[in-house]
Amino acid sequence: MTGTRANQITAVVCWLAVAPAAAWVVLRLAGSDRGPMVQAVAFTPYVAAGSLVPLVLALALRRRGAAVVAAVAALVLVGAVAPRAVAAAQPAADGPMLRLLTANLLKGGAAPSRLIALVRDQRVEVLTVQEFTPEIAAELDRHGLADLLPYRVLNPEVGTTGSGVYARFPLSDGGFRRNQGFLFTQAYGTLAVPGAPPVRVESAHPAAPYSVDVVPDWRTDLRGQPPATPRGRLSILAGDFNATLDHAPLRDLIATGYVDAADAAGAGLLGTWGPYDGDLIPPVTIDHVLADRRIAVRSVAVYPLPRSDHRAVLAELRLPAV
Repeated sequence: MTGTRANQITAVVCWLAVAPAAAWVVLRLAGSDRGPMVQAVAFTPYVAAGSLVPLVLALALRRRGAAVVAAVAALVLVGAVAPRAVAAAQPAADGPMLRLLTANLLKGGAAPSRLIALVRDQRVEVLTVQEFTPEIAAELDRHGLADLLPYRVLNPEVGTTGSGVYARFPLSDGGFRRNQGFLFTQAYGTLAVPGAPPVRVESAHPAAPYSVDVVPDWRTDLRGQPPATPRGRLSILAGDFNATLDHAPLRDLIATGYVDAADAAGAGLLGTWGPYDGDLIPPVTIDHVLADRRIAVRSVAVYPLPRSDHRAVLAELRLPAV
């Protein structure tokens, strides 16, 4: 093989290696999470890590043009993802602490004893649940949840559409609404925490974009989430958003005046859905606690929840004082 021919093959191989990351950057920056790309975009953190490989390859092969493109792609992707692992500065909230846990119960099949143990051991004061059925509602009370979190706004339904909010503190103005897309319901109520202003808490559950046909419902449900009211009442959305921070509709919702608690705490790369019920899927972060930006985030952790394909997410928040 001549030197010219070898150089041509090397160049082609190098550009083929660089192209996927470069294309991903264009899709990510353009917010092109539509059609089949919606599911793919959820795995952007893995693409960001992998984008370093073609950069190393281009540098090793001394392909200057490909190396420049690879470097830009890696910089953009890593720059979008890496800050999630770094804690951000928090507002000077000086009110009471609030420990909130959210959990998708997988058609009510999650282990109630484990959920109760989490509530008890982690001193949870607010619990939001999705895929909440009449059977698991009864099981949770049989395991003692009514003693731990006596206040509740519940809408249990057979299948995946039910929702609930449990609390240690009184809840008022409670109810539920049904999303327009996939008809998941979202329970909500206004929490009265001593020493803090009222806080509206809602159990979020937009449609899952499991197929191209459902993507319009997914977008509709995310657009229909209640925006933050940074000059009004405090608000928290907590649940299974079926979206990651790489999806534009979720970022648009956060931009109304929320912060993603895990992102703010430097825990934004912790996986919450994927392989936990046996599926060979890399973990992705689709369960979130979105808190009003006036609320300080102290920590976020995730916990296994047997018989669910999700992990439970615990956020420790400090509310403003009255």
